[in-house]
Amino acid sequence: MYGGLVTDDFDRRVVKTYLEEFMGDFIFDTNQQFFYSRAGYDYTIPAESNLEQLNIEIDKIPLFTSPSVFGLHSNAEISYFTNSAKELWLNTIKMQTSDGVASGGVNREDIISTVATDVQGKLPEEYDYIGIRKQFDTPSPTQVVLLQELERFNILIQSMASSLFDLKRALNGEIGMSQ
Repeated sequence: MYGGLVTDDFDRRVVKTYLEEFMGDFIFDTNQQFFYSRAGYDYTIPAESNLEQLNIEIDKIPLFTSPSVFGLHSNAEISYFTNSAKELWLNTIKMQTSDGVASGGVNREDIISTVATDVQGKLPEEYDYIGIRKQFDTPSPTQVVLLQELERFNILIQSMASSLFDLKRALNGEIGMSQ
């Protein structure tokens, strides 16, 4: 599988097997109701047929759920909250201003500006997507992938150039700093 796509009969066979095993017709059996989970709330397919009743059923679903609803151990929630707290504190520490200016060091803004200028100088030129596309009469699957990657790479180059330009302007105080 390339990029999550089903590319041959073997991939299709695996996906079909998973779908039949986990999403088969047994889910819609009217004689035996299927529960996705029963952890604190009965997660089922609603039998209502109109939109208003479906919205009422959706509103009944709890806003916060335990990890067991998704088949995870309860420690998964503990790990999630621990990692979130660590990331929050790490980001808070990273936002502190530098104190090394008074002792003759370089301040954080100068370092960021220098790195931004260096990266900006190393950005490649955008690829001539149209010119490359014209070289292929009927592109092969590999050439289609190449063209898609070139198009995405051009978008990445544009985004990086724009972000670096805005970052340097923000460091100079020309525009407000956003996330």
